[in-house]
Amino acid sequence: MMNEITLKIKKKSAQEYIKGYPLITKEAVVNFPEMEEGTILRLTDESNRFLAKGYHGNQNKGIGWILTSNESQPLDQAFFVTLFKEAFAKRQAFFNDDATTAFRIFNGEGDGLGGLTIDYYDGFLVLQWYSHGIYKWKSVLLAAIKNAIDARGIYEKRRFDAKGQYLESDDFLEGETAPEPLIVKENGINYAVYLNDGAMTGIFLDQRDVRKTICDDYAAGRTVLNTFSYTGAFSVAAAFGGASHTTNVDVANRSIPKTREQFLVNELDPAAHTIMAEDVFQYFKYANRKNLSFDLVVLDPPSFARTKKTTFSVAKDYGKLLEESITITNKNGVIVASTNYAGYSMDKFKKVVQDAFANQNRQYRIVEQFTLPADFVTRDSFKEGNYLKVLFLEVK
Repeated sequence: MMNEITLKIKKKSAQEYIKGYPLITKEAVVNFPEMEEGTILRLTDESNRFLAKGYHGNQNKGIGWILTSNESQPLDQAFFVTLFKEAFAKRQAFFNDDATTAFRIFNGEGDGLGGLTIDYYDGFLVLQWYSHGIYKWKSVLLAAIKNAIDARGIYEKRRFDAKGQYLESDDFLEGETAPEPLIVKENGINYAVYLNDGAMTGIFLDQRDVRKTICDDYAAGRTVLNTFSYTGAFSVAAAFGGASHTTNVDVANRSIPKTREQFLVNELDPAAHTIMAEDVFQYFKYANRKNLSFDLVVLDPPSFARTKKTTFSVAKDYGKLLEESITITNKNGVIVASTNYAGYSMDKFKKVVQDAFANQNRQYRIVEQFTLPADFVTRDSFKEGNYLKVLFLEVK
């Protein structure tokens, strides 16, 4: 069992925790003594009244997560078995859907345990650990997960070095190893994923509803530009929906074979599409020189990226990215503007969009908007947990 330390919470923060705010922050604590990550934290108000129990783990802006407001609840394996079983039961509709075999089955604080997510890939589990603190609980949590679900094999991604980056390692934990690639389905479309090939698997599961909408409602007969295209998942969805042509641009050379593979596993001809390794801003210059324009432009950049020549950050550069896109979008075309940058609320993101169109002296209409899909469970008391913001913008 982990050590337990009592922390006093400042008066103004105590109310937030009573209302269910799950992230423990340094600002909320009267004093924060030195302790090992993984330590159990017992929170009281300044009058020593019990508030909640959680654990210490440094993650982004927090120093830990609350697990229960029940003082007599032991934080043992049985507690976590119940937590996981409840979360997996919530996803029953996904488990029953033959057309989709990859989805999130446990979403951190949204499901009651901040610092851990679990994704399901056709019977294989991928655990993502976000702090040293939660990783200290690994043996208890792994036993609880296996009690709650039968898995073909289990993989892990450790995302808790000093900069919050992924720790390179062999990610296979136990069970059978997944084929490479593992072919999963999403709304009837095949995607090739690799569970032991670095921080990412080849598909971002949180964009499932967006891909479906592009496929069903926006692709037919349209030309598509997919920027920061990674493995081309948006383009495959568009091609499935009848897009006349897709152009895929990503600075990483390995995106070329990865994107070809995504077309091939759907029996689509990659040679019928443009797939290139190029800096997106350089590509915009090229497109303007050649008078290229598109009916549908997808903008889903990483929050931060660095190449040999440039650095890109959503906070600083998204507006410029959007402005460049407007110039090569056909009249009544659509820009799918997306970001997972936690520093933007939906309102702030809409303001960035508004300013970009004003700078280009163009009109637009928001035709659809998306946040996280149903399997990425969030809680009302923790708005920042719903990080995805996607706007479908019709360019007038």
